[in-house]
Amino acid sequence: LRQPPKVQGGLVAMDPHTGRVLAMVGGFSYGQSEFNRATQAMRQPGSAFKPFVYAAALDNGYTPASVILDAPIEIVAGGQVWRPENYGGGSAGPSTLRLGIEKSRNLMTVRLANDMGMNLVAEYAERFGIYDKMPPLLSMSLGSGETTVLRMVSAYAVIANGGKQIKPSLIDRIQDRYGKTIFRHEDRTCDNCNADDWAEQEEPVLTDNRQQVLDPMTSFQITSMMEGVIARGTAAGKIQLDRPVAGKTGTTNDEKDAWFVGYTPDLVAGLYLGFDDPAPLGRGATGGSLSAPIFNAFMQEAVKGTQPGKFVVPEGMSLIPVNRKTGMAAVEGEPDTIIEAFKPGTGPAETFSVIGDLDEYAPPEEILRNSPQANQAVTSGSNGLF
Repeated sequence: LRQPPKVQGGLVAMDPHTGRVLAMVGGFSYGQSEFNRATQAMRQPGSAFKPFVYAAALDNGYTPASVILDAPIEIVAGGQVWRPENYGGGSAGPSTLRLGIEKSRNLMTVRLANDMGMNLVAEYAERFGIYDKMPPLLSMSLGSGETTVLRMVSAYAVIANGGKQIKPSLIDRIQDRYGKTIFRHEDRTCDNCNADDWAEQEEPVLTDNRQQVLDPMTSFQITSMMEGVIARGTAAGKIQLDRPVAGKTGTTNDEKDAWFVGYTPDLVAGLYLGFDDPAPLGRGATGGSLSAPIFNAFMQEAVKGTQPGKFVVPEGMSLIPVNRKTGMAAVEGEPDTIIEAFKPGTGPAETFSVIGDLDEYAPPEEILRNSPQANQAVTSGSNGLF
C-alpha cells in the first residue's frame, strides 16, 4: 500500500548549451492531474531568485568581496513600513556578497537591491526570462514574484553556459511526411556543412549567434559563489557529486515553497515542492532540507558514467586570496581565507568599506577587532564600488 502525497512539485533538467529539456516531472501522477507543474504552476522562487540580484550587482561595478551591512532595515512605501527579516532571525553585520548568497541573507539582498536600484534588477530578471514584466518593488528582490520551474532552470542555464541566451526546447525537429523539415529548434546556420565532397576546403564553421546576456566573467563569479552555497552555505552537506556543482536553495514565507536549482558544467536541474493550494509545509521545510536532497538523488543518477567537467575560468580574471569576512586582501597565514575571482581592474578593497550605515549597527572597532587589517581606515555609506 502507498499513500498518495498531498504535496506536489515539478522538476526540469536541461542541457545549458542548447536548451534541450532532458527530463521533466509535472507532478506525482498524470492520472490524478494533467496539470504540468514544471511549466504551468506559477510559484514564488524565494531565495532561488537572489543569484540574479547579485549577478546584476557583479555586472555593474560590485565584486564578490564588496561588503554589505547585514542588519535590520526599514522600507517605507505606500504609507506602510516593511521590515524584512533573515530566515531564522538575527543578522551578521558587515559581510561580503559571497557570504550573503552562501547564507541566503535577506537583509543584505534588500540593502544591495536598494543601493543599486530595483529598475536594474528588474531589467536583469526580464533579460533572463524569469518574468515578462517585473514590477521594481524591493520585495521582488527576495523572490516574491511568481514564475515557473522551466523559466528558473532556463535562467540558471544562462549562468552555467557563460552568459549565452538559450531557448528551452522539448522538440528538436519536425518533418512532414515527405521528409522536409518544417520546424527546427537549432537556429544556428552552417553554410558549408552540406558539401557533396571534400575538395581540400576549410572546415565548416558553425556560427554561434546566441545573444550574450551576461558577462562571462560575471557568470564565473556567481557560479563560484553558488559553489560556496553547496560547500558552506544553506545546502552544505546535501549535495554529494563527483564533480563541480553550483546551486541555490529557495524558501518562501511560511515555508510554502521549497526550491533548489543547480548545475554542473553540462547539466542544469531545478525543482520546487509545495501544495497546489499554497500552504505551510511545516517549520524547517526549506529548500536545503527538502529540495536539495532530491536534486542530489536525481543528479547522481543523471551524471552516472559521464566524464566530470570543470567550470572554466575566463581569460583575464584574477584569483586573489581574501578574508571571507572583510573582503580585503588576506595576509599570509591568515585564517578564514578564500580564493576570490576578480575582473580586470578590480580587486580587494584597500579600506574596509560597507554598504549601509555602519554607525547604527556597531562601532568599527567591534567589527575589525580580530582582523589583521584593523589599522586600515573604515568607511561607511552607500558606495560599495571598490
